[in-house]
Amino acid sequence: MDFAFDARTEELRAKLLAFMDEYVYPAERIAHEQRAGLASPWETVPVVEELKAEARRQGLWNLFLPDEEYGAGLTNLQYAPLAEIMGRSPQIAPTVTNCAAPDTGNMEVLAQFGDEAQKKQWLQPLLAGEIRSAFAMTEPDVASSDATNITTHIERDGDEYVITGRKWYISGAMHPDCRIFIVMGKTDPDGPDIRRQQSMVLVPRDTPGVTVRRAMQVFGYEDHYHGGHAEVIFDGARVPVSNLIGEEGGGFAIAQARLGPGRIHHCMRLIGMAERAIELMCRRAVSRDAFGKALAQQGVVQNWIADARVSVEQLRLLVLKTAWMMDTVGNRGAHTEIQAIKIATPRTVVGILDRAIQLYGAGGVSQDFPLAELYAGARTLMIADGPDEVHQRSLARRELKKYR
Repeated sequence: MDFAFDARTEELRAKLLAFMDEYVYPAERIAHEQRAGLASPWETVPVVEELKAEARRQGLWNLFLPDEEYGAGLTNLQYAPLAEIMGRSPQIAPTVTNCAAPDTGNMEVLAQFGDEAQKKQWLQPLLAGEIRSAFAMTEPDVASSDATNITTHIERDGDEYVITGRKWYISGAMHPDCRIFIVMGKTDPDGPDIRRQQSMVLVPRDTPGVTVRRAMQVFGYEDHYHGGHAEVIFDGARVPVSNLIGEEGGGFAIAQARLGPGRIHHCMRLIGMAERAIELMCRRAVSRDAFGKALAQQGVVQNWIADARVSVEQLRLLVLKTAWMMDTVGNRGAHTEIQAIKIATPRTVVGILDRAIQLYGAGGVSQDFPLAELYAGARTLMIADGPDEVHQRSLARRELKKYR
């Protein structure tokens, strides 16, 4: 395993680091001020649109897609350090480079499983950043950590599918530019194979019977930059049969294919969040005095910073190994590693952010510093894309199988 950055990665890293310093970090406060003047909090602030144009001009666009036909053609190992850099400003950087979830996962699904008509109608404008999208899978009335529990019905009626169900925490659905939902539901609820009961269909947001009921908060945050997280009702919404993605019964497999890259992308960005937290801790520690000496001279603060550095270096190596395995043996071959980083990274980064918040005192939980919002995002990832306990259960079973 060789994790040294190749020439292309080094070139993109240099461009992205400069882009972050010159444009993204200054835009954080500007965006916050501009949002206060918007008619709707879900509108895109002007500075974000300006940065999107600049990112495209610099070639920092669609870096996440390994398919050269649609994206930058980078491997997971090449993309990992770039996603880490973007993770240092997770509200701004992924959005302005068109590398933000849930659009990334939806583009991957359309690129891999969509037909030519679906790609032309939905993938192309998503790649161009002209529209946004949402992925409707999680439901409030069942334990969605087990995707076979999904109760939304997708029933065929002639040349149409009729969708009925209730979803929530549907990321991106509040954004005014969200035009399309990828909806997972059951086309064969009584089928003998519980992993072949589900299908995915494309449902335009303006379809009659689709209601975006409300925005869901995450620790009090509405996540405006990513288009929020909505409760969505599908009440007999009808779409053509041609809106089926792949085949009937293929929804569960498509979901797993979508979630693998999504999980590692989240972990890559989480390392960037941890690096931002360490930087903020160090700046605070050398600039504040307490009880007659700088915080940087307090033993407990030194321990926090040292432990954070060790943890980040360990996590980065595990994420890079996972990226390398996904590139060399595929997502299925890297299943154990994907689950390992999904367990280890969010919980470790939450701990680092918690110490950083503690160091900042009241400022740490305020809107004047990014730590509280970073914490909310990191803590959520212990649940999103499968809670820790589900991954622990699966990973343990795979380990135990070796001894049976």
